[in-house]
Amino acid sequence: MTRIVSAILILLAAGTSAFAGDWPQFLGPDRNGVSTETGLINVWPESGPEIVWRRPLGVGMSGIAVVGGTAWTLFQDDTTQYVVALNAKSGEERWKTAVAPTYKNSMGNGPRATPTVGDDQVFAFTGEGILVCLNRQTGRQIWSVDTRKEWGGRDAEYGMACSPLISGEFVVVTVGMPDATVAAFERKSGKVAWTSGKGSPAGYSSPALLTLNGKNQLVVFHGAGVLSLTPETGTPLWNYEYPTDYNCNIATPIAVENEVFISSGENHGSALLSVPETSTGDVTETWTSFGPQSVFRNEWQTALLIDGNLYGFDNVGSAGPVTNLNCVNAKTGELRWRQRRFGKGNAIAADGKLWCTTMDGELVIVQATPNKFVELSRAPLFGETRQAPSLANGLLYVRDNAEMVCVKIRE
Repeated sequence: MTRIVSAILILLAAGTSAFAGDWPQFLGPDRNGVSTETGLINVWPESGPEIVWRRPLGVGMSGIAVVGGTAWTLFQDDTTQYVVALNAKSGEERWKTAVAPTYKNSMGNGPRATPTVGDDQVFAFTGEGILVCLNRQTGRQIWSVDTRKEWGGRDAEYGMACSPLISGEFVVVTVGMPDATVAAFERKSGKVAWTSGKGSPAGYSSPALLTLNGKNQLVVFHGAGVLSLTPETGTPLWNYEYPTDYNCNIATPIAVENEVFISSGENHGSALLSVPETSTGDVTETWTSFGPQSVFRNEWQTALLIDGNLYGFDNVGSAGPVTNLNCVNAKTGELRWRQRRFGKGNAIAADGKLWCTTMDGELVIVQATPNKFVELSRAPLFGETRQAPSLANGLLYVRDNAEMVCVKIRE
């Protein structure tokens, strides 16, 4: 009996470690862009980043999910949007499933949202707002819901960009329809489980599950503000109005202990919100920094919280080309340092470093220290991209509108 128990424990430990480095959704395991992986390199080799594989792909702004040796993303060709599954170590295609017609938009063509993987399911949200559920192993479509037809609305002006969020037995997306700001669907059937909010535009952010004051909350940054809901029923807990030009609330809300940090570009700024412990309480502002002199104007990049400091991109002006890289004390809003004109890009954090992509096609490693800006290494690698990389088991995955690249970053 002892041997059997020991064997079971070993198998369980092996199963856990096999998935410990996965990146199952937008912004990683905790949807905050921060990985627990360690032992990563500090500088690129003299010959440049070690490329494991490159694979031609199609147009799209979708990020990459990686689970159990498979990587998923969305892209489109001249006629169709697809979800594709690739061998994470070789780039070889495992399956490809058509999910919607091609999507065109003046701000860039193709799907925007990142797939989400849970159990034997893959969830994807297309550019026009079709939510699909596929079998993880085969790519077979299990169900599909056109959220525009479901509630009689229209997709967001710049395309639907919400990455699906798994919450228990539900999958949740921000739809921004007249009679449903947020919607939860049963994972098995695709039936609507609940809706919440009315009349608010979708915006372009993805919801997050945050633990605040000891309570699990579904926090949604829609086009006109922040809405907190009970994950099980969609019952509103608190609300904070935060309108921006063109409904461009894009970054994902993150928890700073029991408070919520939000930020927007278009010269809007940032706020740290102290949320009520009961549904009858009011949201108060711990600090705000608005307007052209704001310490943070995250456009389509979510700031990264590391040891009490926020690191991220500060977009200058109204969607202009000038972007700084900043470090800000999360609890006070104090600017720790600012690297001016760092360039537009995106980033994740791991092993005490920021792993940044730039729209010029570079991979940049920056030390995550509040003392001063320290760039460790920089190398050109790909074409223009808005997506942050994904990190799984020592491999960094990046894509642009032409191809997907896998880079080894573990010693």
